[in-house]
Amino acid sequence: MLEAVPSARAKAGAPEDERVIKLAVLAVGGQGGGVLADWITDVAERNFYVAQSTSVAGVAQRTGATIYYVEMCRDTGRLPVFALSPSQGDVDILIAAELMEAGRAIIRGFVTPERTTLIASSHRIAAVSEKIEPGDGRASSSKVHATAEAAAKRFIAFDMEKIAADNGSMISASLLGALAGSDALPFTRESYEQAIGAGGRGVKASLAAFGAAYDRARGIASAPAPGDRIAEPKAAETGSGAAAKVSGPESLLKGWQALAARVDALPEPVRDMALRGLKKIVDYQDIAYGGEYLDRLDRAVALDDAGHSYALSIAAAKHLANAMCYDDMIRVADLKTRSTRDQRVRREVGVKDGSILQVTEYFHPRIEEFCGTLPAGLGSYIEARPKLAAFLDRRINRGRRIRTDSFAGFAALWFIGGLRRWRRRLLRHRVETEHLERWYALALEYVPADYALAIEILNCRRLIKGYSDTHVRAQSKFDRVLSALDMVKGRADAADWIRRLREAALKDEKGDLLDGALKTVATLGDGSASSS
Repeated sequence: MLEAVPSARAKAGAPEDERVIKLAVLAVGGQGGGVLADWITDVAERNFYVAQSTSVAGVAQRTGATIYYVEMCRDTGRLPVFALSPSQGDVDILIAAELMEAGRAIIRGFVTPERTTLIASSHRIAAVSEKIEPGDGRASSSKVHATAEAAAKRFIAFDMEKIAADNGSMISASLLGALAGSDALPFTRESYEQAIGAGGRGVKASLAAFGAAYDRARGIASAPAPGDRIAEPKAAETGSGAAAKVSGPESLLKGWQALAARVDALPEPVRDMALRGLKKIVDYQDIAYGGEYLDRLDRAVALDDAGHSYALSIAAAKHLANAMCYDDMIRVADLKTRSTRDQRVRREVGVKDGSILQVTEYFHPRIEEFCGTLPAGLGSYIEARPKLAAFLDRRINRGRRIRTDSFAGFAALWFIGGLRRWRRRLLRHRVETEHLERWYALALEYVPADYALAIEILNCRRLIKGYSDTHVRAQSKFDRVLSALDMVKGRADAADWIRRLREAALKDEKGDLLDGALKTVATLGDGSASSS
């Protein structure tokens, strides 16, 4: 009779326990899922476990994550039988490198309340389906959190991507730290650190990210705090405290402090949004432009009151800022030549010190963008002459690839970005300002008769975004939505109808849903009638 001979590891005193621990990692390209799976396998083997690691590749980045699957059990001298991929309801630990991957794992049945420890980074990477929606296509993070808490035996979530970035490492290191801190595996912290150290590359940064995530997981593993589970935007500071943190030339500081004082004088509910808008405006153009923003905002505040919680003024503060900071060639060139962008690109690509980074930007200007960057008179002159415009368009309307890591390419974009000091004299600014004033006056006109409708007209500014062809399509939708005003004004549900039309316009790029909604509005009949 043949007998299994205990291995050296089994003879070392490991108890007889043949339970297989099943662990799955869901990650997309660039998140180090393979490295994480290798680390976990190494940790298991260091602790007298037999482990097997496999992977099932996803379709593409953001349309399907790769599943890295690890099974392990104590080495008892008998060869275990391991599965090659996870099964529904049969996963002990699931690690998701992004929040929505945790949601997908729950949908696929990998997470069960009586068994699974779910560890997920709370940061978001927008999926393709979220990006293609013209409006805000982001799925609800709070719903995923609530579902995860109900679906998992334990749920640990915090921003592990930020922890990794703060420590100059990849998210795989902080995910490993969260796993170690959760105590879901019977291994010591030192075992994990030894596995990282054995890699030989980026060890110091990886250990730092591991340690930070480990400490965070230990603090929230038993009872996650709302602030740790859901990453919320940091509230903007208001008043003089925000102004005091701004640095720059004395003359500009005085101008900024004067604007900040005007924000302080606004009703308290409006200040936060107004300050956010003011910062955006000044960054976009200058101090004087910030003054124009507050002048326009004052018109809405004068018509508002506390009885409506200043909802009109808050909407005006938000959408005025977006309208005044329209996208144009100058804005694009300015953002692409900022030092902060270079730093961000280097950090995201992972460029090491001393390495050369080559960056190629793609531009495809049309005659409209070209005329928009000309003085208003000259730009209008060209646009009014179709033959001249067509002649110039044949020479302008083509794709260009510009290397901004080269002196010539960077200088060209820097020059275009520098045109912002003359932006107020250019044709695009005149067109955008005239459009803004018509929209804003229209919204304020409805305040006395229908406060809610005035707010919905302000909110319609969400439809306008981008530049070039994107801007043309967006403005067409904006005009079509507001074309329904004559049909719904005077109705008790007028605001609801404009909101529905706007949401329909934001749902798809082609506008098919908006066409259907407009046909429905056209059947409403007498605009003075109330909805049933």
